[in-house]
Amino acid sequence: MTPAPPASPSGIPVAVVGIGAEGWTGLPAASRAALAAADVLIGGPRQLDLLPVADCPGERVAWPSPLRPAVPGLLAAHAGRRVAVLASGDPMFYGIGRALTEVLGPDALRVLPHPSAVSLACARLGWPVEDTEAVTLVGRPAARLAAALHDGRRLLVLSANAATPGEIAALLTERGFGPSGLRVLEQLGSERELTYEGVADAWEHAPGDALNVVAVECRRSPGALRLGAVPGLPDAAYDSDGQLTKRHVRAATLAALAPAPGELLWDVGGGSGSIAVEWMRAHPSCRACTVEKNPVRAERITRNADRLGVPGLRVVTGAAPAALAELPTPDAVFIGGGLTAPGLLDACWAALPVGGRLVANTVTLESEALLADRYRRHGGDLVRLAVAQAVPVGGFTGWRQAMPVTQWSVTKSGDQER
Repeated sequence: MTPAPPASPSGIPVAVVGIGAEGWTGLPAASRAALAAADVLIGGPRQLDLLPVADCPGERVAWPSPLRPAVPGLLAAHAGRRVAVLASGDPMFYGIGRALTEVLGPDALRVLPHPSAVSLACARLGWPVEDTEAVTLVGRPAARLAAALHDGRRLLVLSANAATPGEIAALLTERGFGPSGLRVLEQLGSERELTYEGVADAWEHAPGDALNVVAVECRRSPGALRLGAVPGLPDAAYDSDGQLTKRHVRAATLAALAPAPGELLWDVGGGSGSIAVEWMRAHPSCRACTVEKNPVRAERITRNADRLGVPGLRVVTGAAPAALAELPTPDAVFIGGGLTAPGLLDACWAALPVGGRLVANTVTLESEALLADRYRRHGGDLVRLAVAQAVPVGGFTGWRQAMPVTQWSVTKSGDQER
């Protein structure tokens, strides 16, 4: 996207002013001065209503919906004027500051933060900020909260509206965290500040104020499936028709893929979506696209992603390699099925940038021959993963061997042949 021209004369940055629920009275002198001097005040209707007209005479412009696409045009429309943008709390914490920085650049902004809702809530609760995980549901599905649920953890959830606390209680109960304690903190910092609490599986509070934060003390129900923070979730965590990379092989596969924050995975031949799901669970900023030609399985992948807290997983229904054509450039590719499809391996290899990783698993001799050839040409690691599980044998116990999996993993370098 081409940046919009600065919305104020050269040398006069756009003021981005954080404001709390208490409004004008809670602003420091520098923030008040920036708002008073503005020719144009841009913000949400609730934020604009917090400013006294006598002290802030500038033209008032409410953000349109959807907000993000409108930012460049709205700022360009007021180029040459002193502009102040209002934000809730800290503009750089899940706020408008990010979008403004992407459009104008940091040098064109003067950011004047207010304490964030997380800082205020931690102050009220006596929770150390560094030990508290924040999850925003503003403009995001509630399902993403599931990835943060671990017994004993403290979470602060930024609510989308008055109905969010009830949605959180329902989700916690459904995901096996019904005993979790909830505290809703409304209108933090204002004269109307209010706190009420309860337990997720016995939540009976009616929706209150739309401006709220939900504090969650996670407690797992006895007998609920335990989901850890590293790859290799129990197979029972997934709905599957049998097309599932099993737990121990999955853990080894994710270790070879080595997800890092912000990276994008192609999961080709998604099956139940387990590789893509656990790639995204590795870090909130990890992204993934899974390609699955079977529509029933594609729908199942979407349900698994939703239940396990990564509703942002992009599911593409179609056959590879054709379905790969419009996908963004990956940082890593996993091929879990369809290796013998003409052109698939070549297409995945060509899509990878230098430094990208490719991991392919197979259980068939035909696909194994392909991987052996690529190993000879490109190097990397070619390993065989064999897992056996103890099972009853009459009155004794013996080993049941799963089909061995051949895995090729490689990092693309600039001098490797195509």
